[in-house]
Amino acid sequence: MKNNKKFEENVQIDEILEKYDRESTYRKKLGKWGWIVMFLAVSLTLFHLYTGYRGAFEARIQGPIHLGTALGLIFLLYPIKKGMQRKQHGVPWYDVLLAFIALSVGYYNVIFYNELVNERIIFGYNTPDYIVATLGVLLVLEATRRCVGLPIVIVAGAALLYALFGNFIPTKLFAHGGFSWGELTTSLYLTAKGIYSTPIQVSSTFIFLFLLFGVMLIKTGVGQFFNDLAFALTGRFTGGQAKAAVVASSLQGMVSGSSVANTVGSGSFTIPMMKKAGYKPEFAAATEASASTGGQIMPPIMGAAAFIMATYTETPYSQIMLAAMIPAILYFLGVFLGVHFESKKLGIVGVSKDKLPNFKKLMIERGYLILPLVVIFVTLLSGKTAARAALIAILVSFLVSLIRKENRMTPLDLINVFEEGARVALPVIAACGSAGIIVGVVAQTGLGGRIADGIIALGAGNLILTLFFTMIACLILGMGLPTTANYVITATMAAPALILGLDVPVLAAHMFVFYFGIVADITPPVCLAAYAGAGLARANPFMTGVTAFKLATAAYIIPYIFVMNPQLLLIDYKPLLLVIGVATAILGMIGISSAMVGYLIRKTYLWERVALAVGGLCLITPNQIVDIAGIVIIVAILFIQSRRPQEARGMDHVSLSQ
Repeated sequence: MKNNKKFEENVQIDEILEKYDRESTYRKKLGKWGWIVMFLAVSLTLFHLYTGYRGAFEARIQGPIHLGTALGLIFLLYPIKKGMQRKQHGVPWYDVLLAFIALSVGYYNVIFYNELVNERIIFGYNTPDYIVATLGVLLVLEATRRCVGLPIVIVAGAALLYALFGNFIPTKLFAHGGFSWGELTTSLYLTAKGIYSTPIQVSSTFIFLFLLFGVMLIKTGVGQFFNDLAFALTGRFTGGQAKAAVVASSLQGMVSGSSVANTVGSGSFTIPMMKKAGYKPEFAAATEASASTGGQIMPPIMGAAAFIMATYTETPYSQIMLAAMIPAILYFLGVFLGVHFESKKLGIVGVSKDKLPNFKKLMIERGYLILPLVVIFVTLLSGKTAARAALIAILVSFLVSLIRKENRMTPLDLINVFEEGARVALPVIAACGSAGIIVGVVAQTGLGGRIADGIIALGAGNLILTLFFTMIACLILGMGLPTTANYVITATMAAPALILGLDVPVLAAHMFVFYFGIVADITPPVCLAAYAGAGLARANPFMTGVTAFKLATAAYIIPYIFVMNPQLLLIDYKPLLLVIGVATAILGMIGISSAMVGYLIRKTYLWERVALAVGGLCLITPNQIVDIAGIVIIVAILFIQSRRPQEARGMDHVSLSQ
């Protein structure tokens, strides 16, 4: 009976993942082709381990091997239409053919590397080059459609049309001379200016290894350890079940880079528990979605786009990681505050201490599981490259798995991990390939500069207005694009408007667009992480999205704070001013979170909610007078509520200190 229940839960999780996470729609019943998939996947992983150790090949060799093998795997694993993976057994002949062509086209760049680099510059491209370039571009788009989704393909397709027919655009702002199909495709596929530009270069050197590390770490049993640790730390306090979900998701977010996968993985355990404690299904799902979405901004392993940011901004990844630390803590604190105020409002208390894991015992028995994360953090800070840090962490993860018998990796387990590591990387590789098409078009047509000028003009030179329009663009793109592609596009088009037009520090501008590309997953009307959580909770999807937005409202303010006060990103900071900046940001989030939930230490009246929101917003600007005004407003509401008669408290019998 227990096994049947577990089986039903796993089926439900798979169905939700396949519905909301395009990356999970791969074939499970491969038949004899499973051996070919395993061979290609393990070979791809071994290639990256080798180049991570000895150093990467030249970009136009490393990239084609990386992308070409990935495209072959995508056509073998992902069906032409979503849903067919459940009906098909084996791989249809046309996908086998496409996989073979994709591998051939990918390795064409490697086999004819010398000719493409030397002879073609003098004598020009030949007919086979044009055919291969055309096939390469089309196969990248089709592979991306299968494992990532249609929206990014539409954007890349629009970029191609713009490059081809830019000479027909009437307005001078966006018009250009136009390119022929041959010029465009050879530039995009046979040089390092398009598909093999920065996104694929970073994917083929850093990102793959970090994704493999995440898979290795999960195999050590760290997920359950994080859940137990979260309950040991927060379970006994007000709303302990929901607070534990936030903490557990923040910890697991350091390993998983997918909002939807993190929501479903953690939520299968935390959401039923929150519902049982007395939370509405919508709130339980929203809490998990909001916390899980923040995983991509949680160091040391952030979303794949963070590695591309390091290259774009010419900043070591270790510095990116440190810069993201305070915003990440503030993000999860914002969600944590929303959960706290809602729990106080509902009168939901924590779990009795005797039912919770013992923190000391937990750390003694399984504390060693966090060693790989400590190692990768320290290794990055020591100045080693991201690839070398990932390699060392992968080795430590394997050694850690040997300590307990139930998590010990055998040679067969290691092969399975290598295969899964490659499979997990496929959607990221495809997204980076399509993003490269967009980058190539933007670079060749000068579109990025034109859009940056347009954003500056639209914002009329006002920083807040320009930030607002940039935020809207990021959120709209984020509704359909994966974070990596979203970041690449906005970093190319929107970030320059902030940097060149308004003197925003480079890292702050890039972190701003990166941040809002991520929170798009919990921003209505299209908020896939919230919808996935709603599927687990059997809740109303749209209301779950609205609740997630309310829970994380304070978090939407954080990017504005660090743009106006770059010290929060540890840019030219002074310790005292940094402490003041963090303190005012926390107070501001308290005001905004309590205003959205309708509770501070008592249920709030409408005018109190408005005042708290105003006070919170006053605290986001690094201006002493405005900050003081915000503090006075929040303290005044706190004093007024503390003087309110006891009867007005309702069920809020647990102290705020909890």
